[in-house]
Amino acid sequence: MSKLSAENSGAQAVPDMKLFYACFISLVTTAFGFILRALILPQWGIDFNLTQTQLGEIAGVGLWPFAISIVLFSLVIDKIGYKTAMIFAVVCHISSAFLTIFANGYWMLYLGSFIVAIGNGTVEAVANPVVATMFPKQKIKWLSILHAGWAGGLVLGGVMALTLGVETRWEYKIALILIPTLIYGIMTLGRKFPLNERVQAGVSYKEMLQEVGAGGALIIVTLIIFQLGAVFGWSIPTNVMITLLITGGFWYYTRSFGRPLFIILLLVMIPLATTELGTDSWITDLMTPEMTKIGLQAGWVLVYTSAIMFVLRFFAGPLVHKISSLGLLSLCSGVAVIGLYMLSASTGIMILVAATIYGLAKSFFWPTMLGLVSEQFPKGGALTLNITGGLGMIAAGVIGAGILGFIQDKSVDKKIAQYDVVNNTVIHNTYVTEKKTSLFGDYKGLDQTKLSGASLKDQHTVTAIRDGAKKEALRYIVIFPLIMLGSYLLLMLYFRSKGGYKVVLLENRTTQEN
Repeated sequence: MSKLSAENSGAQAVPDMKLFYACFISLVTTAFGFILRALILPQWGIDFNLTQTQLGEIAGVGLWPFAISIVLFSLVIDKIGYKTAMIFAVVCHISSAFLTIFANGYWMLYLGSFIVAIGNGTVEAVANPVVATMFPKQKIKWLSILHAGWAGGLVLGGVMALTLGVETRWEYKIALILIPTLIYGIMTLGRKFPLNERVQAGVSYKEMLQEVGAGGALIIVTLIIFQLGAVFGWSIPTNVMITLLITGGFWYYTRSFGRPLFIILLLVMIPLATTELGTDSWITDLMTPEMTKIGLQAGWVLVYTSAIMFVLRFFAGPLVHKISSLGLLSLCSGVAVIGLYMLSASTGIMILVAATIYGLAKSFFWPTMLGLVSEQFPKGGALTLNITGGLGMIAAGVIGAGILGFIQDKSVDKKIAQYDVVNNTVIHNTYVTEKKTSLFGDYKGLDQTKLSGASLKDQHTVTAIRDGAKKEALRYIVIFPLIMLGSYLLLMLYFRSKGGYKVVLLENRTTQEN
């Protein structure tokens, strides 16, 4: 028996649960990187005099580079090996921690967040296809359990950071990510990774690319190139030219537009990621005013909703069996509408009620979508699965995190200007910055340095206006789960017209990789 055949036989045998646990802890690490930054974000605004939009950009760069690494590694991961990719992720997580700890301003914070996102994308480029391969007939169940690691990491990292207290320097809190990083790094070294189910089945590399096609490539490449263009100052014509060249090359090689259903699911992933991760990026800051009134740190909202998510993801398998994956996604979308609207309007203890509803809603979004894609497009192997996750992350980073900061700055700018007119004051001219530019347009933000030296009366006035803008920002996000709800209901009708939803299983063509 050849080495490849032997590896295939081993991959089809009893799953290596130690490998699963290593993947699980790697997801815990990605969550540490996310929540530690989310909890510290408001403090960075004060320490480094950053606007809300700049904070949104830092939150965003902690997400969208994920798409770059997950897509690039998905294209080559079956060649370079899963273990090599995991070691690269370990290096990213360690280096990003040190860059952030020793940051002296916006750009070092930005770079540290960029590198941690690259590491996070690499982790998922490995973990998602490995787990899907290990459990080919129970993908949604085990992908949901895998992604309970993300939720568990949010809880564990959040509790550790919050219990250190506000008096503890944020640098020590960032260093907490080194703990799970070292654990999954050591666990990875001793494990053997299975060949992807696409490779086992003898599906060629070109066939994998054809599942994505030029249509799928156009969506993900457009978002990546335009975000890189915003960072490096490329003109719109330059962005368009690069996007078309890459997409055109993809079309020339594959001669495929891509599977229409896959392209639809990619588009639906944009509002899904904005609803979940875009909101989570800001939830600590947005809930600070109301949580302070009831004597709690705002970070507990994210920890609490993540704890709900951690528990529920272990029950995704039975739920999908009863109401189907699309039924579960539809139900969660409807509940998310209610939860987000309640968070934007609630006060006092009702904040926790609204957070409970929101936590229930977001619990199944991400892993169920990944499982849905893997069940329908196994020929796409690691690529279709990871492009979906990558698109979600870049959407959350570029659209979700960025737009919430932009909405707040625009709202504060408008309301302070109105306050000046009504009360004949000059607060706007004194404490609002000069015009700045972002992906969503021009805006003006608060000058934190000037505000810190303002009179108590002016500080109280500006704070009250800003706190109102924070809560109102969540109302704009409700549109995204509404889009999801409509999309999932239409997809349910589509599958019903085809005779019902069926999982696509690959048959082994050959034991040799094409």
